[in-house]
Amino acid sequence: MSSASGTDGVQPSGEVVTGRWDGVDVNFGEEGGRLTYGSYLRLEHLLDQQRLESDPVAHDELLFITIHQVYELWFKQILHELTASRDAMLTDQLWLAQHLLRRVHTIERTLTQQVDILETMTPQDFGEFRHRLSPASGFQSVQFREIEFLSGAKDPSFVKRFRGLSDLEKARLDQRLDEPTLWEAFLVVLDGAGFSTTNEDDLHKALQTVAGDRRQYAEIWELAEALLQHDELAASWRARHVVMVERMIGTKPGTGGSSGAGYLRSRLDLRYYPLLWDLRSSL
Repeated sequence: MSSASGTDGVQPSGEVVTGRWDGVDVNFGEEGGRLTYGSYLRLEHLLDQQRLESDPVAHDELLFITIHQVYELWFKQILHELTASRDAMLTDQLWLAQHLLRRVHTIERTLTQQVDILETMTPQDFGEFRHRLSPASGFQSVQFREIEFLSGAKDPSFVKRFRGLSDLEKARLDQRLDEPTLWEAFLVVLDGAGFSTTNEDDLHKALQTVAGDRRQYAEIWELAEALLQHDELAASWRARHVVMVERMIGTKPGTGGSSGAGYLRSRLDLRYYPLLWDLRSSL
């Protein structure tokens, strides 16, 4: 890769530098100076957020921080898509709701795969800095709780039990508790199709009708399947996560004071949409 002047970009004098890269004419001038890759992504700030607590520095602490920051970025994206999917259901845009849920599925598979990267860290390596994490804990991930609340597993007791919430974080969780869930939006879809959703028996009959006549209720059936896939992938991540924790710390308590793997195992049976799972028994 070379340029006519031997320099990439704009000279300090402001002179436009031109050249050829892989046979393509490229110009770096005024239009390239208004927005750069780094400034658009705010990389200077982003890459300065991995602050290690260990002293002397533990080599694997950077990996630990990076993985969890990436998780939080993906959680932010999942919330963005799930919120939009719910709103699409509430406005009868079923195709859009399905499309956004499929994107969430892909992200959730990525979350599970990222555990493989974390497991390249040995228990001994983690032990070099784990004591510096207390009392911080993944239990305190507000965005993860938002995902659970929005998906349908609302838990007001979490807000009451968690004393480390900022005012902004508490407001976000309270908002998620107050607003419709994905399941409630799906019930609106069923109502719009003429089904009764007043009790569990009516809901079961409605779901059986949808499942039994996929030609007429194709969009509703596919939406139900997309919700179930979201539920299944969330369960897969929880299962993968608890095994990783057991591999890393065994039966030790969590840094935030929880029972560690024991608490995580108690969450394995969580289902966002139990009626969609129960439906399988009658098909």
